[in-house]
Amino acid sequence: MRFRARPGEDVTQEWAPPRPPVHPRAEPLDVDLDDRPPRRRRGLGWRALWVALKLFAAYYVLCVLLLVAYRFVWPPTTGVQIQRRLEARAAGRSYAIERRNVRVGTLPGHVMHAVVAAEDGRFYTHNGFDLVEMRHARNDIVGGGRMRGASTITQQLVKNLFCFTTRNPLLGAVRKVYDWTLTPAAELILGKRRILELYLNSAEWGDGVFGVEAAARHHYQKPARSLTRSQAAGLAALLPNPHHRTTQNTGAYRRSILRRMSARRW
Repeated sequence: MRFRARPGEDVTQEWAPPRPPVHPRAEPLDVDLDDRPPRRRRGLGWRALWVALKLFAAYYVLCVLLLVAYRFVWPPTTGVQIQRRLEARAAGRSYAIERRNVRVGTLPGHVMHAVVAAEDGRFYTHNGFDLVEMRHARNDIVGGGRMRGASTITQQLVKNLFCFTTRNPLLGAVRKVYDWTLTPAAELILGKRRILELYLNSAEWGDGVFGVEAAARHHYQKPARSLTRSQAAGLAALLPNPHHRTTQNTGAYRRSILRRMSARRW
């Protein structure tokens, strides 16, 4: 189709499409910003919970990595040791730690047997949780009896390495949950022998006394490899409350531990 110019039309000018009509500039609306409905904000409680969960997960991953390392090397320090140092500093007193790591292969068998008999009689058969002892503890509470612990050596090791001790019920419940989450990882990564070895070398046996070697030298003035059967039971009797128990005021519990060992032919 050919384009034909109209009579009198200048065909030398370049054709351009028509422009849209120009509208007058819109005037701003007279709206009070304070009258607008408030935007929904996420509650501070949910934000705090989300941050806490992320910190929990990050610390959990760190602890698992440390468990892998502790399968081969000794921990340079523990959570309980750090706690004791901070408590001493807050009280304005000096604090020194007695600690010397030893391999379980250098210890007489009755040293390990005494600790297992005192703290976790089913240590070699459970997977980190003693369900039988947990049921007994629950039945005692339901029946109005005295509350007792049902923690295994694995759970206590996790507490010693990465957590803290407390008598506050709320903090204790939070710590228990964390102990439970790390216990399967400790069982899987470390194995029974290494768990017991780390526990013997990290357990608290008095003010600033950590590990069975330091405990033997502190309470009996001899190395752990020289402990007698009765002395090993005497040290194990201190573990439930090492800051208040001594080898002089735990004779009845020491004899109970010796009976447990004999019942298992240890």
